[in-house]
Amino acid sequence: MEYETLRLVPPGVSMHVTRIPHTADTEERLRHMVELLPAAAELLAHARVSALCFGCTASGFIQEDAGADARLAAAVAAQTGIPTVTTSQALVEALRHLGARRVAVASPYEPWLNDYLKRYLERSGFAVTGIAGFGTQEHARCSPEETIALARRVVTPEAEAVLISCTNFRTLEIIDRLERDTGRPVVTSTQASLWRLLGLAGVGDPIPGAGRLLAQARA
Repeated sequence: MEYETLRLVPPGVSMHVTRIPHTADTEERLRHMVELLPAAAELLAHARVSALCFGCTASGFIQEDAGADARLAAAVAAQTGIPTVTTSQALVEALRHLGARRVAVASPYEPWLNDYLKRYLERSGFAVTGIAGFGTQEHARCSPEETIALARRVVTPEAEAVLISCTNFRTLEIIDRLERDTGRPVVTSTQASLWRLLGLAGVGDPIPGAGRLLAQARA
């Protein structure tokens, strides 16, 4: 996630990061990350940041209902006094901002985790027109070229946007290309997280090179 966000933040904005131990994409490990979140958030709060993001997409969408990630963000905000968003929340808000309701989805995930993602999106009011993953837990090993090929395969005429899920996954190099190829906006986990973070921090600068979402000035 740092690889992309540090390349995108506008002048005058600093990015502060702490990590939560994560060694496997299992339900147990993904849910355990949520238990470790308060301590991680407290560390970042010491830097007096303007906004916080819990940057694991799956730990948000794997929860028991579509509103659980929003409640998680609200709890962290109450704890730290800092506006907070989860990456899964940011994806939903970005798609709504772009006016997309029918979404084609690509990810590095194994099928069971894509099933969770599909249910989360449907509970959030979206129709998933197609979804595919690499079926791996080695997300960072998936190259941008492999990812753009996967995303192109899931786009159908019904899709109004392309969603690429996972923050441990390089997508920055392909967002603009994929938008040109498909004629549709592309929303990725890291891009959407940064978009929402900047909005919470009151930073409205348009950012080129990362799709329509960030190219637009924010109020």
